Amino acid sequence: MFKADLHCHSHVSDGLLSPAEVAARAHANGVELFALTDHDDVAGLAAARRTAAAAGMDFLDGVEISVTWRGATVHVVGLGIDPEHAELQAGLAQIRAGRGERARRIAAALHDVGIAGALQGAMSHAHNPELVGRTHFARHIVASGRAKDIPSVFRHYLVKGKPGYVNHEWASLAQAAGWIRAAGGCAVLAHPARYELSRPAMRSLLQEFKALGGAALEVVAGSHTAEQSARFARLAAEWGLLASCGSDFHAPGEGGREVGRLAALPPGCEPVWRLWREA
Repeated sequence: MFKADLHCHSHVSDGLLSPAEVAARAHANGVELFALTDHDDVAGLAAARRTAAAAGMDFLDGVEISVTWRGATVHVVGLGIDPEHAELQAGLAQIRAGRGERARRIAAALHDVGIAGALQGAMSHAHNPELVGRTHFARHIVASGRAKDIPSVFRHYLVKGKPGYVNHEWASLAQAAGWIRAAGGCAVLAHPARYELSRPAMRSLLQEFKALGGAALEVVAGSHTAEQSARFARLAAEWGLLASCGSDFHAPGEGGREVGRLAALPPGCEPVWRLWREA
C-alpha cells in the first residue's frame, strides 16, 4: 500500500516537534509522500522539505487554513502550494494577527472559571508566539493538574458551550480556497466528520467548496472511524472530489493518530496525490 500522510503539524503551530523532526518521524514510519500543514503559517516548510529530500521522501508544501463557515469553524488544507506567494502570505498574516486577540479572550474566559495565568501558561507551551491556540491552553491546563489529558480539557473547557470557548471570525471559505488556488495549490476540506454538521449542511458545505474550486476531501483522517471514512469516500465520489488522507499528527502520545499510521483509502477513491505522482 502506498503510504501518504498529507496533514501533520509541527511546533510552528500547535505540534510539539520541530518541522525536521516531524518529517524524519514520517520517513521512519514508512511514509512515501509527506506534507507539513501547520495552522495558518508556512514557516516550517523549508526545514521539513530539506529533511524529506535528504531522506529520499517525496514532500508537498502545505498549510491548514482556519475558516468560519455559517458560524462554524472548519479547516481547509492547501497542498502543493507556493509558500512564497504574496496573496497567500498576506492572508495567513491576517489570520495570525487575529489569533492573539482570540488567545486573550480564551484566557479571560478561563480566568472567570478559576484558571488564572492561562495566557502566560499557554505561551510557555508555544514555540511560535503568533500561533497560540487551544492546544497550547490545553497543555497548560494538563500541566497545572486541572485535567488528566488534552481530550478531557477540550471536552470540559474549550469546545462550543464550555466555559473556555470563545467565538472567533476566521477567513471565509472563499478567501481560503482563493489563496490556495492563487498559490498553485489544491484545496482539501480537512477532517469533515469533526464538524458534526447535519447531512443537509454538509451537502451545502461541499457544494460551496466545490464551486469555489475546492478539489479534494480528507476521506481518511486521524479522527475518522472506518464508517466515517466510508461515508466521506461516497461523498467525494458524488461531488467529483479527490480523496486525501492525513493523520493530523501533533505530538507523540498526545491522543491523536501517529504520523503515517493510517488506513488505506476506501475502494473507488481517486487519490489526491495523483496530481503530483503515480503510486
